[in-house]
Amino acid sequence: MSDQPPDHALEFLLAFDGRVHHLEEGYWLKFEIKRVTATGERPHGLSYSFTLHAPDGTRLVGFDNAHGVPAQGSPFKRPETASDHWHRTETDPGRPYRCKNAETLIDDFFDEVERVLRARGIGMVVVAVEEKSRPQ
Repeated sequence: MSDQPPDHALEFLLAFDGRVHHLEEGYWLKFEIKRVTATGERPHGLSYSFTLHAPDGTRLVGFDNAHGVPAQGSPFKRPETASDHWHRTETDPGRPYRCKNAETLIDDFFDEVERVLRARGIGMVVVAVEEKSRPQ
C-alpha cells in the first residue's frame, strides 16, 4: 500500500478521459488523460490533452503534453525538458506550461476556456456529454 494520500483531483480528472462536453452554439470540449510511465517529458506520469473547439472543429484553446515547445524569451534559453504546454489561440504553436498538479491544470484550462467563450459571447452551459469508449 502507498504512503501517499490519494489525489482526489487527479482521480476526478482521470475519470474525464474520453469525454466530449458539447456546449451552446456548437462549441465543444474534449478531454484525454491517461497515466503513463513518468519520464523527463512527462515527469508527473500523465499524458493529457484538453481542448476547446469551435463549431467547425477548429481548436481554440489547448493544454497538452504531446510535444515539446521552444522556450520563450531569448533564443539562447534552454527549452524545458517537460512537454507540458498550452495553446492560447487557434494559431498559437504552444508556449511552456508548468503543470503543478491536477487541480491547477484543470483550473487553468477552464480559466482559458471561459476567457475565449466570454469574448465570443458564448456561455459555459453543457448541453450534452459524450462518453468515448475507454479500454479497461
